[in-house]
Amino acid sequence: MLTLVLRRIVWMVPTLFVVSLISFLIIQLPPGDYLTSYIAALGETGETVDEAQAAALRARYALDEPVAVQYVTWFGGLFRGEFGMSFEWNRPVRELIGERILLTTIISIVTLLFTWSLAIPIGIYSAVKQYSLPDYMFTFVGFIGLATPNFLLALICMYVGYSVFGVSAGGLFSPAFQNASWSLARFIDLMSHLWIPVIVIGTSGTAGMIRVMRANLLDELRKQYVMTARAKGLAYWRLLLKYPVRVALNPLVSTVGWVLPAIVSGSTITSVVLGLPTTGPLLLRALLNQDMYLAGSMVMMLSFLTLIGTLLSDLLLLWLDPRIRYDQAGSTR
Repeated sequence: MLTLVLRRIVWMVPTLFVVSLISFLIIQLPPGDYLTSYIAALGETGETVDEAQAAALRARYALDEPVAVQYVTWFGGLFRGEFGMSFEWNRPVRELIGERILLTTIISIVTLLFTWSLAIPIGIYSAVKQYSLPDYMFTFVGFIGLATPNFLLALICMYVGYSVFGVSAGGLFSPAFQNASWSLARFIDLMSHLWIPVIVIGTSGTAGMIRVMRANLLDELRKQYVMTARAKGLAYWRLLLKYPVRVALNPLVSTVGWVLPAIVSGSTITSVVLGLPTTGPLLLRALLNQDMYLAGSMVMMLSFLTLIGTLLSDLLLLWLDPRIRYDQAGSTR
């Protein structure tokens, strides 16, 4: 086990290097750079930037350096915890990400708990009571949840909240706590607004997870070991939770590798619609404005969390399913 963990950690270094190189080059592919977009935006408002001012801005942002030099400077700073300066915000990238990652983490973790706490019991019940009226009802609701885009559901919630209840469904705080420092009152205000984005973002995930849990559990319930255990008189629910459910959870556990980067990126479109101060809209804005240090640092963070999540999912699968074993070389069998 220790050999597996060490081997994966060692391989993370060259993987992150390749990811950083590819992501930085892709961000540089569109014609122009941040300064070009900035000058074009000023031109639309009637303002002009002379050549001397443009050259000074290009030197200030180190955009006059070759791409290779820009990459080496940025990548070298990652090891020191310095992610560079954001061109658009004129602030350190570390500060911009740090402001939003806490709220993004809270929303995503609560959404994950909400999704799993609903999907797993409903999926188990639908599989055990196959073709019953509740199973048909859950199936119908699940298809509706899968077919409804999250941003459309967000718009509906905002309309209903404003027209029926007279409150705004957007944002995470009341106007009085928008820029206030953290306190118990601000945390309570956050919790009172949190349920809307959790329900909106978690709807499609819950619906899809119910279908996966139901299908996998139905497949396990028809296997020979379940029939043999029932023939020997083992209590049905004890048998169900001890063996088939554990195996049916494998696909859900294997997606932990996607959960950690999702905690950072969040549901970008839904966050834009609801006006949530999360990292998803920040990444989208950085990509649109070619803010390469901010965008590159966030892509690197997502890649790192994907690697960590993949390692955690492998370890969880090893603990959950006794059929999975790792040999001394670190491979599965």
